[in-house]
Amino acid sequence: MGKVSYPSPAMFFVGVIYRDIEIAESAKERLGAEFGEIYEESSIIPFNFTDHYNKEMGEELKRSFLCFKKLINVDSLPKIKLKTNEIESDLADSLTGNRRINIDPGYITAEKLVLATTKNYGHRPYLADGIYAELTYRFIKKSFTTLEWTYPDYRTEEAISMFNRWRRWYLADLKNLPQTFTD
Repeated sequence: MGKVSYPSPAMFFVGVIYRDIEIAESAKERLGAEFGEIYEESSIIPFNFTDHYNKEMGEELKRSFLCFKKLINVDSLPKIKLKTNEIESDLADSLTGNRRINIDPGYITAEKLVLATTKNYGHRPYLADGIYAELTYRFIKKSFTTLEWTYPDYRTEEAISMFNRWRRWYLADLKNLPQTFTD
């Protein structure tokens, strides 16, 4: 019989897609108020990997990522996704109801990078409260590696390099934690 063990806390991050920088700044302010101090914000790049969001959010979309200083318990991911959905809804266009920002939360551990999603597919295990997990990277041989379903914007060398750097920061932070961690 296996011995029950619990996962270490994880580094929390969000990926955001938006068109309007003012909406992104409002979201960033809300995210900081909700989840604490931001460790780093990535550079902003054009989101030209797909046109999936164009009908709802418009064209010339941008992509960036934020990681947070406060570590999270991995089982809090469903509640976090519900909160980020609420922020998206609060910032939506008041006339059309269309989102003006997409916020995808996830976490980084020594072994993997996981995203939260509301969409069920064969490779996405159910977590709770209508939220599923998507394993986006596995850490193999000194780097995060993609999987067949990893999104194109997560496949870039820049993204993988950034997430590897954030993983190193996370591991350093983890070493400085007391033996017990509470959320």
